[in-house]
Amino acid sequence: MKKIDTCFFVPLLTLFYERNEKMLKILKSEFSKNIITLLSGTVIAQAIPIAVMPILSRIYAPEDFGILAVFVSFTSVIGAIANARYEMAIVLPKEERDALALVLLGASIAFVFSVIFLAVVVIWGDFIAQLTKTPAIAPWLYFIPFSIFFIGLFNVLNYYNTRTKHFKIIARANVFKTLGLSVVNIFVGLLKQGPLGLILGQVFSFFFGNYRLSKTVLEQKETIKSLQIEDLKRVAKRYRNFPQLSMPSIFANVLSVNLTNLFTTTLFDIRTLGFYSMANRILGIPTVFIGQAFGQVYMQEASSSRQKTGEAHKIFKSTLIKLVLISLPVFVLLYFFSEELFVLFLGEKWRVAGVYARVLVPLFWMRFITAPLSLTNIVFEKQKIALFWQLGLLLLTLIIFLVVYYEHYSFFSFMYLYVIVLALYYVFLLVIVNNVAKGK
Repeated sequence: MKKIDTCFFVPLLTLFYERNEKMLKILKSEFSKNIITLLSGTVIAQAIPIAVMPILSRIYAPEDFGILAVFVSFTSVIGAIANARYEMAIVLPKEERDALALVLLGASIAFVFSVIFLAVVVIWGDFIAQLTKTPAIAPWLYFIPFSIFFIGLFNVLNYYNTRTKHFKIIARANVFKTLGLSVVNIFVGLLKQGPLGLILGQVFSFFFGNYRLSKTVLEQKETIKSLQIEDLKRVAKRYRNFPQLSMPSIFANVLSVNLTNLFTTTLFDIRTLGFYSMANRILGIPTVFIGQAFGQVYMQEASSSRQKTGEAHKIFKSTLIKLVLISLPVFVLLYFFSEELFVLFLGEKWRVAGVYARVLVPLFWMRFITAPLSLTNIVFEKQKIALFWQLGLLLLTLIIFLVVYYEHYSFFSFMYLYVIVLALYYVFLLVIVNNVAKGK
């Protein structure tokens, strides 16, 4: 009997030890350590807006969040190209001087963008408000140039810290950013009715994040002071594919996402947009924080793998598995209990937002998985592939809205069509970047 027990259990114990030994190696790897470092800060950063959301939902009306959604649509679209996408190249140069030149170049371009948009608001502000059928947005448009500059600065500082592997600083900056956002939202909201607190929170959140991220760059101030115009021109020319190809690509992507907000106010009303934006706000939390953390570490690791072996499929595959395993329980829970969760945390008046969220869950799950892995195109400098895919996304979005407009679809019919078509399109993206990671 003892002999049988030994023969039976020894292989099992050996298998258990080998598997756990592999698991320990994975957890001790630099990639996993960097992920855990970012997540340690981003979990706190994620918890802050969730904790204050029940307060904000009772201070502000759905219409206020609708106005905020229009404001964020403008800042997101322009902020995405505020650096002409040169921030994406910061992790690539071998020379530190070139990386700092890209930081300075990106910040300078962001300043120019903010000045240009200020002129646009001064001249055509009322026309923009009428075009979006949200006259209440007119006075808040003047905050957009400041937001654009802070976003652009955050982008270059964030990627420079990614390059230098200062993931603890990035994690702390995310905490500073969301903490500042929440404090401003609550404090101003209690003092004054309307969307002012929400909009000021958006502007100053990036200011707080930049304060923490800038310390790493300022340590290189002597090198930055020595940079000449010729240095900026040289790196601008070397990485010109980013503004030529990556900038139109991300512009098409962000525009396709944010067109939903602008079309909702045009085809429906600002209150519907308020509920819809709240659903997006809650469902987007995992993507913005956890997905972003994965993306930053994945980009750095994939870039190193490409330099050494010419491909990055191994890190692509392991990241995909991690993303699926982490996200699946979260999004399943949101799908089945979104309405009840929204009422519990936000109040009865937000029940409609919970119903909207249930419909949107499959699309947000696909976005969560694909967002970090889509950086594969950047790592392998395949901006043309990314550009064509993003243009396809924009085209599909426009087609959906044309169908909704001419067929007089209800808002629910629009959401179902939108989710099904775009979720399948994101699956197509996974197939593309999988082949790119293989070096094909």
